[in-house]
Amino acid sequence: MLPNTGKLAGCTLFITGASRGIGKAIALKAAKDGANVVIAAKTVQAHPKLPGTIYTAAEEIEAAGGKALPCIVDVRDEQQISNAVEKAVEKFGGIDILVNNASAISLTNTLETPTKRVDLMFNVNTRGTYLTSKACIPYLKKSNVAHILNLSPPLNLNPLWFKQHCAYTIAKYGMSMCVLGMAEEFKGEIAVNALWPKTAIHTAAMDMLGGSGIESQCRKVDIIADAAYSIFKKPKSFTGNFIIDENILREEGIKNFDIYAIKPGHSLLPDFFLDEVPDTKKMGSYGAAPQLKEDKPQPPSKPHSGAVEETFRTVKDSLSDDIVKATQAIYQFELSGEDGGTWFLDLKSKGGNVGPGQPADQADVVMSMTTDDFVKMFSGKLKPTIAFMSGKLKIQGNMSLAIKLEKLMNQMQARL
Repeated sequence: MLPNTGKLAGCTLFITGASRGIGKAIALKAAKDGANVVIAAKTVQAHPKLPGTIYTAAEEIEAAGGKALPCIVDVRDEQQISNAVEKAVEKFGGIDILVNNASAISLTNTLETPTKRVDLMFNVNTRGTYLTSKACIPYLKKSNVAHILNLSPPLNLNPLWFKQHCAYTIAKYGMSMCVLGMAEEFKGEIAVNALWPKTAIHTAAMDMLGGSGIESQCRKVDIIADAAYSIFKKPKSFTGNFIIDENILREEGIKNFDIYAIKPGHSLLPDFFLDEVPDTKKMGSYGAAPQLKEDKPQPPSKPHSGAVEETFRTVKDSLSDDIVKATQAIYQFELSGEDGGTWFLDLKSKGGNVGPGQPADQADVVMSMTTDDFVKMFSGKLKPTIAFMSGKLKIQGNMSLAIKLEKLMNQMQARL
């Protein structure tokens, strides 16, 4: 872990979405230095699935050694942003650091994303970041510290990061474009940077997205808090960077990253927007966007003569009432290529069932991929999460039920 130096003592941080998760972790790291933290978030009463409110976060910040100002802020509401900024300046005398952390996510494709959800992501992620920055900039310009940090990714224009969740990508990239523009606009006055994790980070929101068990593939929020702290220590001239958490912490001398793992030694899920094997020579020292790779034609894969049928036979032999009871879902597979076609896996009916064609009842999840990738996925050579994030696997329906299938695959891999 990166030690505290006291550098942020007396500094005022304005953090959106700081009632839980990454925002709160950054707040607590700064609080250990004796910083003032404005908790600009909208959770006043605890959410049934997302613990934490602006008031519980304030108590933790005070207990860690900082001073807290909880403010009810929905970043879609410009007046609420302005009111919180005014309260912060009145209580603490100014604003030294802004962290744009508030974000909304929906990993759905174009036809499955309702307009209301599109508006939510654009208004929270892009517009909210822009308006909060605009409100804080007059005070940041007066600060000797003067940092804006957006929790947003490098601007990687590889189309695979657009094809599965176009609206979400546009909304997150809007935050990153704020960095690109404002870093240049306020050069010499305010440092404006973006921070993004190399791996998935375990938060309550991640549990909702990935389902139970996802935490073993994640790192703790502490790695983002340490990386953010490292950025805040840097001068105003450190600006316009798209920083990957692990890269900057390596430069700080951190070598053992197992300390940040939820389950040390376990394989980690790479985060969105980072190509699996980025060209580090082209990325620069802090990890800017990887270069777009040319889409070269791939040699045809070796045909799986009956491999799909054999895989489903093994799946059928592995079924039990316990698996059905634990899963309670119907999966439909649309496979392209040799031995392709429609198959189903019924994990709702007693004892379970599997076979070619469509299920008798409507599928909860429809998965589309090539037969080659299907066999690789069930034999453990291709992780479902990696397949989805890289565009090899298209999922329609209930995402948490799709994640549940990965556990079943792990049980069967020894037999495939």
